[in-house]
Amino acid sequence: MALWGTIVNAAAIIIGGFLGMLLPRISDSIKNTVMQGLGLAITVLSITMALKSNQIVIVIMSVVLGGIIGELMRIEARLGQLGDWLQAKLSKQSDAPLTGTSSISEGFVTTTLVYCIGAMAILGPLDSGLRHNHDILYTKSLLDGFLSIIFASTLGIGVVFSAVSVFVMQGTIALLATVIAMAFTQASLDAMIVQITAVGGILVIGVGINILQIKKINVANMLPALAIAAAAVPIQQWITAWLR
Repeated sequence: MALWGTIVNAAAIIIGGFLGMLLPRISDSIKNTVMQGLGLAITVLSITMALKSNQIVIVIMSVVLGGIIGELMRIEARLGQLGDWLQAKLSKQSDAPLTGTSSISEGFVTTTLVYCIGAMAILGPLDSGLRHNHDILYTKSLLDGFLSIIFASTLGIGVVFSAVSVFVMQGTIALLATVIAMAFTQASLDAMIVQITAVGGILVIGVGINILQIKKINVANMLPALAIAAAAVPIQQWITAWLR
């Protein structure tokens, strides 16, 4: 079953999110320290991802063009609106309005970016779709479930809704994996994954900076850079073959 690994991943996020919200009240100082630690860890991880590629021109071009496209599409704003809509719906269904230093929108957007960007988020569903091997997504599920506990205890229920983003994105990749395999050679797929990982690393650096509250970076608006990085590989290979 191509979607099994993705289902497990989404379930781990939901379970971890609810466990995080059931934790006893945590002081603001502990929350801040935990979030700072997560921000630093995510930043270090993202740097190792960004250094995977030796095609810096493709990486820069992807980030620049992807950022322009994302700004025109207003992806960050639309994700925020979706989170705000969820918050409004839940507020209407509760006896008291939802309050707190972190909104549902913040938790939803932040964790959607953390869970959906990265090598495992691409490699996992690809492996599930191509070989029905879910080992990568099982590992990712453990990591995401643990992060959900921490994130939910600080950012609230918005973390749980990011499971929907994970299911839609990874499920789509898994279902399309067979078509992708028919269209490209294994060498091309490997090269595309390297570029996607490098560009994703740069985007996750932005997530780390946001968590550390150093500067607000509209990371979601750069998401099209991942598609551009993937498309750039076959284009580059075609140009190289043509010049020969």
